Amino acid sequence: MSNRIPESFRNPERFAPSVLSVLRIVSAFLLIQHGSAKLLGIPHVANFDNLQLVSLLGVAGVLELVGGVLLLLGLFTRPTAFVLSGLLAFAYFIGHATKGFVLTPFLNQGEAAVLFSFVFLYIAAAGAGPWSVDARRARAAEPAGIPKAA
Repeated sequence: MSNRIPESFRNPERFAPSVLSVLRIVSAFLLIQHGSAKLLGIPHVANFDNLQLVSLLGVAGVLELVGGVLLLLGLFTRPTAFVLSGLLAFAYFIGHATKGFVLTPFLNQGEAAVLFSFVFLYIAAAGAGPWSVDARRARAAEPAGIPKAA
């Protein structure tokens, strides 16, 4: 039966670095939308009308927008992802848990904050993946003719 499995599925862990890059890119794209809604009004969300830049939501919007762009590019990935993980954990406890911590994130609308927080914590630990500016910079910094250690 094992000979019926296509070769590409016999070693799925070889896709892990590329899937890490996809996870980083998609998560960053989604986070950018949160930041742009707060700061630029795109997409328009009524709760963010007249948002003050010097407020908790304003600072969160700046971190989401700037941090999201950095993550999308894969530039300074680990520290950016770590800061964003903390931001989103803070956002959950300040903005959602106060509506009923015991009720679970599903009922207090904190699912996205919790999920983003843990995805960014994973990215902070795992790195940007091969499709990133960080990876390109690391390859450029390698001495010529010396292969990277496994």
